[in-house]
Amino acid sequence: MEIPTNLVSILSVDASRIPWDTLLVEQTGAKIPVKPLFSDPDTGMSVQIIRYAAGFTNIWHSHPCGHGMYVLDGILKTHQGEYGPGNWVWFPEGGWMEHGATEASDVTFLFITNKPFSICYAFEPNPPAPLH
Repeated sequence: MEIPTNLVSILSVDASRIPWDTLLVEQTGAKIPVKPLFSDPDTGMSVQIIRYAAGFTNIWHSHPCGHGMYVLDGILKTHQGEYGPGNWVWFPEGGWMEHGATEASDVTFLFITNKPFSICYAFEPNPPAPLH
């Protein structure tokens, strides 16, 4: 078999060697530990590892992007239930949601967006849709 000449260059990231950074959520003052893994400059899609501390809840908010959370450890608590390690939870863009960690333990998850990330809280002026 002939070896193709148009081989792709892969990106490999050893997440265990990346130090935790802090994502400051300006609207709430929350400081969320994060490890950025990848961001696509063409689409805005991103992949990160995020940790919520025990008891933390990202209160009612919305995003103009869809995003998924693959739970690595702990329990992800959402407005529709709780999900442990190995669960993939997808949040469609534009809807209202709450998610966080249970009171008992931190939760760590792989966080993937389908386009550029931003966040709007229900308490902000002119939210994208009414919270019902």
